Amino acid sequence: MPSNEIPETAGQSSRSVFERVGLAIPDPVVIFIVLYILSTVISSFLAGTSFSAPSASGEPTTHTIQNMLSYDGIYWMFQHAILQNWLAFGGGILGVILVVMLGIGIAEESGLLATLIKKVGLQIHERWLPVLLVFLGIMSSLASDAGYLILVPLAGMLYAGIGKNPIIGMAAAFAGVSAGFSANLIPATPIDVIIGMNTRMFAEQQGVPFTRANGTPLQPATMHYWFIVVSTFLLTLCGGLVTRFIVERKWRDKSWKEQEAPSDISLASGDNDGLKWALVGLLLSVVLIIWLIQGPLAAFQGPDGKQVVPWLNNVILLITLAFGICGLFYGKATRRFVKSMDVVRAMSKQMDTMGYILVLTFFCYNFLSLLNHSGLGSWITWLGAQGLQALGLQSWPVGLLIGFILTTAFINLFVGGLTSKWMLLGPIFVPMLYRVNPAMTPDIVSAAFRVADSSTNIVTPMMTYAGVVLSFMRRYRPDLSPGDLIGIMWPYAAVFLVFWTALLSLFFVMGWPLGF
Repeated sequence: MPSNEIPETAGQSSRSVFERVGLAIPDPVVIFIVLYILSTVISSFLAGTSFSAPSASGEPTTHTIQNMLSYDGIYWMFQHAILQNWLAFGGGILGVILVVMLGIGIAEESGLLATLIKKVGLQIHERWLPVLLVFLGIMSSLASDAGYLILVPLAGMLYAGIGKNPIIGMAAAFAGVSAGFSANLIPATPIDVIIGMNTRMFAEQQGVPFTRANGTPLQPATMHYWFIVVSTFLLTLCGGLVTRFIVERKWRDKSWKEQEAPSDISLASGDNDGLKWALVGLLLSVVLIIWLIQGPLAAFQGPDGKQVVPWLNNVILLITLAFGICGLFYGKATRRFVKSMDVVRAMSKQMDTMGYILVLTFFCYNFLSLLNHSGLGSWITWLGAQGLQALGLQSWPVGLLIGFILTTAFINLFVGGLTSKWMLLGPIFVPMLYRVNPAMTPDIVSAAFRVADSSTNIVTPMMTYAGVVLSFMRRYRPDLSPGDLIGIMWPYAAVFLVFWTALLSLFFVMGWPLGF
């Protein structure tokens, strides 16, 4: 029930072990710089070491570690640092990521994505609030900050409006936004592109086929699509049940402070008209994409007799095009885009958020290139595979899968940032697990990472928006501490991790394709 008797405490408790350990871990950029230096030095000690590892065809290939502190090694590092090792690394992964953000930037800066969240959220029936808040949170991952900055406070307002503890609604929204970050109904989202493109690069660098177990080629941006669609509904159901039967029972009778609804929660006068024009933009996008698929980007037989599917290879650009057109129509209708420079500023603003990615990828891709060129990457993979095979895990691929998920979920408690963690773990585990058992294909390993990383996002203070969500909740409970937030959210994390792991294991055992 509402109350104004809650003490205005600082809400600060002694730091948890996760906070202390997490704060002691350097930023991933620093980690990659240190790893680059260490790898260079180690290569000089191991120079000339040879070992045999299977190639992509299964034939043994001899690798020899090169000395990167030699004149030739140092020349290679400087000569290739900017172009081959960064901008052109992995077929230009960085460029693809930046292009995707242009379309998302237009849609987000126009206000379209935020308005969609408000529109749906304000029309949710009380009975369906828990389930739909989780679902809306999952879908809001397209709009980067919008889920945290709009949906979470909106959820609190909705619950307060019907006389229920706002903490309950905010927990459900937070679970969907963050724990369900890797699920969605829309293909080729930014996270699909980042995970998929880098996974292909990790595999190809060490001769691992970028295919499913049956040899079917993988498409980086859609290789998990069927899995994440099913995951969206599974997590929505799990999140709704946890909210109703665990969080609501614990918090429904606890007191909370009444607050005025934030002024930016309600829809502006022109937003509904903007949504109508966005729908026109969506229909136009669909017509344009269908024409492209049937015309310039239609499938054809290549010179080698294999079928080439240009539209599938460019699905990332097609999705980006749709977002851009819908955002343009909405922004024009709501007068957020008056001049062409407004659109340019929208794209530029989105690029501003990519500054850290540019710094991270420069050091990460140079480090990965050095591992590949020196042979250290293949050597580390070979050692790890030998160790796992010595444990007999090659005959229990499901155990490998679950073990990798649990390991990643634990690491996620201390190291924030999906991209940076995948840059650290992917180059080692994608080839390593494949070498142990060929059933552990790149799409399976990267899907396992997504499950683990997303599930425990909501129970680590290292997550970027944990403090933001805590501050929103303190509007209603000023005494809430970081430990309290973890206590509220851990049932979601545990249930998501168990059932999501079970779903991936089912796909794996049954041999169902994760995507297309």
